[in-house]
Amino acid sequence: MKKLNDAVDRFAYNHPNFGIPNLMKFIVAGNVIVFLLLRLTNYGLFSYLGFNWGRVLDLQLWRLLSFVFVPDTSSVFSLMLSLYFTYFIGNLLEREWGTPKFNLYYLSGVVLTIIVGIIGYYAFGPGTTIYGTYYVSMSMFLAFAALYPNAQVLLFFIIPLKVKWLAILDVVLFAVDILAALLRFDIVSALLPIIALLNFLVFFWSDMTEAFGYQRQRARHQNSHKTIQFKTAARQQQKKEAQQGYRHKCAVCGRTDTEYPDLEFRYCSRCAGYHCFCQDHIFSHEHFTQ
Repeated sequence: MKKLNDAVDRFAYNHPNFGIPNLMKFIVAGNVIVFLLLRLTNYGLFSYLGFNWGRVLDLQLWRLLSFVFVPDTSSVFSLMLSLYFTYFIGNLLEREWGTPKFNLYYLSGVVLTIIVGIIGYYAFGPGTTIYGTYYVSMSMFLAFAALYPNAQVLLFFIIPLKVKWLAILDVVLFAVDILAALLRFDIVSALLPIIALLNFLVFFWSDMTEAFGYQRQRARHQNSHKTIQFKTAARQQQKKEAQQGYRHKCAVCGRTDTEYPDLEFRYCSRCAGYHCFCQDHIFSHEHFTQ
């Protein structure tokens, strides 16, 4: 997985002119045009737009692209809301990654969807047809959440919610869709969300492994013997300070930071043990040897 991730970054770096700038603008415009055409023809064009490998072999080559623009809803409001978020998230990803890498992300999701359609055609019959790229758009939201986990959105335009919590809901929806498809033995419908998740993992594998590695290292540090000893010593010191009423006390003259708050105190690194001295004696005291 890491090799694929490195290959993506290397390709994007070596081909800065690859891809279509503002790709989401064309995706959104295509969805709107197809939605209007479907309404005008009373959905008579619907069966001619989905990806079906058998029809592609019959030279209906437009199906290699037209299925991308088939909306996943028949509601005008739902469509406008969906396209708005698709455009918004797509533009953010393109600004963050650059045009080449973002185009690769979307294109690889589309290509994987086509591959699933071809597998379905040979494994389950010529009726296998795919409409839209719903799960590709869902994986775009996961990418957005991975890059901006603490960004806030208004749920139902009212409730402020961090994107990372919505991403968890997104993953749950993926899992529910996969399980539901498997229960009705619809392997193609189960594969579509799986390949969308795989596409996401390819692009974020290095980021995820680095994050997990950091968390493991942090947990190991927090539970290490030295850290626990330090925390114990700090608690004992705080308890001692509370009992004696001061924090620093000069080992020579006995003045404390409570009695003389403007006095500076230092600890001598040459003395054996842990000894504090005021500013008048830090350089003029006899060093403790034991």
